[in-house]
Amino acid sequence: MIRPGERRFSLVLGGGALRGLAHIGALRALEERGWKPEAIVGTSIGALVASTWASGFPVPELEAMALGLRRRDIFQISHADMALKRMMSPALYRKEPLQDLVRGLLGDLTFRELPHRLVITAVEINSGQQIFFGLPGLEDVTVADAVIASCSLPGFFPAHEIDSRFWVDGALVDNLPVRLAASLGVNAVVAVDVGASSVIRADMHQAGFAVAFARASEIVFHQAQESHLRDWKSPALLLVQPRVEHVPMFSFDHTRELMAEGQRATQAALDAAGEKLFSVGSGIWPKRRVQLRVVKERCIGCGVCVASEPGDFHMGPDGRAVARPDPREWSPLDGAVLRHCPTYAIMARPILEAPAAASRAGASTGTVRESA
Repeated sequence: MIRPGERRFSLVLGGGALRGLAHIGALRALEERGWKPEAIVGTSIGALVASTWASGFPVPELEAMALGLRRRDIFQISHADMALKRMMSPALYRKEPLQDLVRGLLGDLTFRELPHRLVITAVEINSGQQIFFGLPGLEDVTVADAVIASCSLPGFFPAHEIDSRFWVDGALVDNLPVRLAASLGVNAVVAVDVGASSVIRADMHQAGFAVAFARASEIVFHQAQESHLRDWKSPALLLVQPRVEHVPMFSFDHTRELMAEGQRATQAALDAAGEKLFSVGSGIWPKRRVQLRVVKERCIGCGVCVASEPGDFHMGPDGRAVARPDPREWSPLDGAVLRHCPTYAIMARPILEAPAAASRAGASTGTVRESA
């Protein structure tokens, strides 16, 4: 039985290729605040970081290992397969470097032997079945095998065989498996999302098939994630979104930046939500108040905003969109309407509450202070 206000949460580390090194910074921020998860759930690179932490690696050691990571430790092109098998080659990269790295870190540990509870997601490539290694009945698989499977993005790495079945990246079904995390006997979920696709990129269409495929996967995973979270009710979910979308998915030149941003974003989310997370019991946090505005000169009257967010927009008599006049409360999930407007005519300005004294003085007029 969980008592009201008791801090019992599960932690979810999502996929995002090398951007997932930001998860290490998130772990440091949680550790500094004394927030220890009851269980940790990982997908793709999130599975790799989660498994090393769950097996007992201290955060400083994870940081040192990340800084020492080089491209050849993971990505070695499968020249022989591509030359001999051509279009039938199983993947762009050889499987051995990734497998050697993971097995070198985790050895033959099974989920039963871990000091912390761990769940790792993967997808069976032939059936499309999603699996959660580490749940009851699925604890005897080695953690290394589960991690390799969850990191095997189709096209980049071959499917990984476990018990005569072939498993690939868990992100194919759910890049941020918060619903599973919510079922693990907790009263809150903290999820670190490093897979956002909202940033505008240039020349993706001519950057080569590997880059184009990675970008396509990024978009698909992000849209599926928004759909999964759209009707989230309970328990309370703290959604941490480090600003790492500008970093290329397979860049090894931003490790310090990624870890620092993961730590900063997690600290900011904890500051904004705090212990409230364990008493509110529902919703996606942290919340912020915003004022919506439509730039008339840009609006072409297509109606996309009205179709997607009818509570926030309507069409005016001039055939252009009009935003609701009153401020509204947004969670980290809100704001897709800005990205999907074809002319970027919609703006959302954060509204900061006035300091206490000023609030009392302006109570009768509803004074607020805005930031651009």
